[in-house]
Amino acid sequence: MKTIVVTGGAGFLGSHLCDALVKENKVICVDNFFTGNKKNVEHLLSNPNFKVVDHDIINPLLLDDEKIDQIYNLACPASPVHYQFNAIRTIKANILGTINMLGLAKKHKARILQASTSEVYGDPLEHPQKESYWGNVNCTGIRACYDEGKRCAETLMFDYHRQNNVDIKVVRIFNTYGPRMAKNDGRVVSNFITQALEGKDITIYGNGKQTRSFCYVSDLINGIVKMMNQSDYIGPVNLGNPKEFTILELANKVIELTGSKSKIVFKELPQDDPKQRSPDISLAKEKIDWEPKIELNEGLKDTVEYFKELK
Repeated sequence: MKTIVVTGGAGFLGSHLCDALVKENKVICVDNFFTGNKKNVEHLLSNPNFKVVDHDIINPLLLDDEKIDQIYNLACPASPVHYQFNAIRTIKANILGTINMLGLAKKHKARILQASTSEVYGDPLEHPQKESYWGNVNCTGIRACYDEGKRCAETLMFDYHRQNNVDIKVVRIFNTYGPRMAKNDGRVVSNFITQALEGKDITIYGNGKQTRSFCYVSDLINGIVKMMNQSDYIGPVNLGNPKEFTILELANKVIELTGSKSKIVFKELPQDDPKQRSPDISLAKEKIDWEPKIELNEGLKDTVEYFKELK
């Protein structure tokens, strides 16, 4: 049985990761509950192999009474609404937080996995995006606190690996959806489902022809755990669903699945919003034998049911 730290463990992805890991490991969920939700992990609180530490990783984390084997560093607001709310804290979470977690990994000789993002590719000029692509990021724009923060987090991971021999893994996560998404997080799937269930207009920013790929949460968690445990390859590795949909297609699917009478309205596209986003997952297939299995319609049904229960 390993002792595993999951930062951001009460968040959307983090809580699903805790569910998967606690079956065979001791799990320490670290979260400051800015975007994480205690309800996401309350079903685990009675498990003797699970504990929650209320902590912001911007500050050093001391776990001297534990021998840590692995660290999954997921702590950072991941939607524009939240990461732009306090941009300075977002970039601190990415840089100071990553330094603190790397320090913990070095001290315990633990393996650390960094949850990076497709946002490191910015508004890409290459499509689909391969890990070898260096990206097209506006380093002074409103999204830079997240995009550049994650790019710097990757840099820190590789520098600690080269300089201090820290055992690292880096994954680049593309759009993920599923139960436990926050209702107010501003992501396109949760936005559309919430608007449809409430009978409000569904808001599309831009003309709706921009594309995204949507990976169901269980597929994504499976990929993260495989990356941590099943390969010597350190990354970065794209994890996402390569099937591409326009935002307008997504809106129509949500209307159909919810039986909503919502109308679609169009508003101006925000600054630096990517036009196309889809992962090349050849490396994930080759290195960790991973590809997503859940189709969008199936995953959306489960997600809609979750949001219905929140009402």
